[in-house]
Amino acid sequence: MLKTLPHVIRARVTAKEKPLLLRRRHALVVVLTFVTGSADAIGFLALGGAFSSVMTGNMVLLGLSAGRGNAELALTSGCAIISFIVGVLAGARLAGSAQPDDPVWPRPVTRALVLELLVFVVLLVVWEFATHTEHVDLALLMLSAAALGVQSSAVQRFGVPGLSSTYLTGTLTSLIAGVAVRTPWRNLRPKAQILLALMTGAAVGALVALHLPAWSPALLIGPLVVVIAVSRRMAQKPSDDMPVTR
Repeated sequence: MLKTLPHVIRARVTAKEKPLLLRRRHALVVVLTFVTGSADAIGFLALGGAFSSVMTGNMVLLGLSAGRGNAELALTSGCAIISFIVGVLAGARLAGSAQPDDPVWPRPVTRALVLELLVFVVLLVVWEFATHTEHVDLALLMLSAAALGVQSSAVQRFGVPGLSSTYLTGTLTSLIAGVAVRTPWRNLRPKAQILLALMTGAAVGALVALHLPAWSPALLIGPLVVVIAVSRRMAQKPSDDMPVTR
């Protein structure tokens, strides 16, 4: 008996849906950038004076530690850099690289963010149940840096030049250059929103780290849970030319 071949059709995101999905993706990246700012503030103020995501800053701190002979700063900044690299490797492995037929929000991005969430959950457990010694704080900083390394790789899967939630000097440069050449505000607004999210996250993270330190892990986990929940629904949307089998 001959088998009936599956009928393959082309599912498309409508012209009306795609701009909405792109705006939603940008909004989620803005939330991720808020997490970045919060994590950097918490790491710098409460976990040894290094950053969770700003690796260029940590490299400068590593150089300063060599010049000043500060072994403690060298250990803190060096461990943060190594942990971020490990996170990037794990995130890149899980998220993969951008593909021509990718939907607006590829499923592997959400899987990588789930890994980031798991790392932050481990951070929460250690934060709440371990005595905060220098060694424990260093371990917490390393977990935070690894989580943001995963996040950095996840956002790279979108394949959008200049889109990032962790390294934002280029975003600032692009924004100022755009202002200088009178680029329309609608094109500059997304960059401004990401930079504002970073500063807002840092401000809130600093307030929580200084006045409500027990809530610091929740500040990192809460927004990330929201991003994962929303992105799971977005990931169900088919790409422009994704074949669907019936």
